[in-house]
Amino acid sequence: MQTPLHATHEALGATFTDFGGWDMPLKYGNELDEHRAVRSGVGIFDLSHMGEINVQGPDAGAFLDYALISNLSALKDGKAKYSMIVAEDGGILDDLITYKFGENHFMVVPNAANTPAVWEAFQARKGDFDVELRNDSEAIALVAVQGPGALTALKPLLADDPDALSYYSGTWSSLRSDNGGSSEPVEVFVARTGYTGEDGFELFCMNEDAQAVWDAVIGSGTPCGLAARDSLRLEASMPLYGHELTTDITPVEAGMGRAFAKKEADFVGKEALAGREPSVVIAGLSSDQRRAAREGAEVFLAGSDDKIGVVTSGQPSPTLGHPVALAHVDPAHAEVGTEVEIDIRGRRYPFTIVQTPFYSRKDA
Repeated sequence: MQTPLHATHEALGATFTDFGGWDMPLKYGNELDEHRAVRSGVGIFDLSHMGEINVQGPDAGAFLDYALISNLSALKDGKAKYSMIVAEDGGILDDLITYKFGENHFMVVPNAANTPAVWEAFQARKGDFDVELRNDSEAIALVAVQGPGALTALKPLLADDPDALSYYSGTWSSLRSDNGGSSEPVEVFVARTGYTGEDGFELFCMNEDAQAVWDAVIGSGTPCGLAARDSLRLEASMPLYGHELTTDITPVEAGMGRAFAKKEADFVGKEALAGREPSVVIAGLSSDQRRAAREGAEVFLAGSDDKIGVVTSGQPSPTLGHPVALAHVDPAHAEVGTEVEIDIRGRRYPFTIVQTPFYSRKDA
């Protein structure tokens, strides 16, 4: 599948990759330059591959309470919540963000590759809930504006001041598609969430408006692909489904037990998660060596043959200048400061379990 902006990415010289069944820009030139653009200025991402499922009706909140692990019915209008959807056995089907548009109206945003599974699960869990489910994933585009300059870039373009949005909130607004000229403004849903560790905004719009939105913001920043998005999220220690998160672990292992710890409402997976102790934890690893650990590399206690984990994501950090990694680690050996060794192509290299995130923006 291709996003509405595919031809634009081709014109920009993008290198493409298959991601969740979508032909997505991996990079436009040098992915390190794109990474640094987000850390120092503004990066523009096409995220139109992400899913959008509208949930509307008198029982919308109650339905989401049942379908997801979090208490979504308590969400205030205009706010967003990060949550997970699990199978009956507690295995993670997806991590997703839910936005509350207004009373009895929510939009759930699953990961691209998982949208069909989430849609199928929602339909199976609908039961007698008085709710309308609508999969708008193929009709809605998404452009993200990320970086310390994102607010400055968007202020002159939006009818409503984006600075009024707090973190994890969103609002409908209109965007001047030609920097204040004569063209008709574009209606967008502006969210302030992000996946880069920087301040930033996501602009949801209809597919037919995607080009106008892209053209309005691209002059303020650098086009960025999935390679930069991956290195940015790793520095910010944000999990990626299929790596840190899978059906083989539950929200307890993912550190999301607090999401349902006090939840009274019934939800799918509740029985499996009740009283569960984590089999692994997601730990951050860092090294002053040059060699980076990659996904699948085994983690051992330093100086021993005791395997305590496996790397789920890893690469050199462009911002910090040394390798970082996330790993599934035995909780008994996951204390910050623990010295470990990672097997990289048959040779062990020293790493240390460190506090995450690896990188935090200065004004956070």
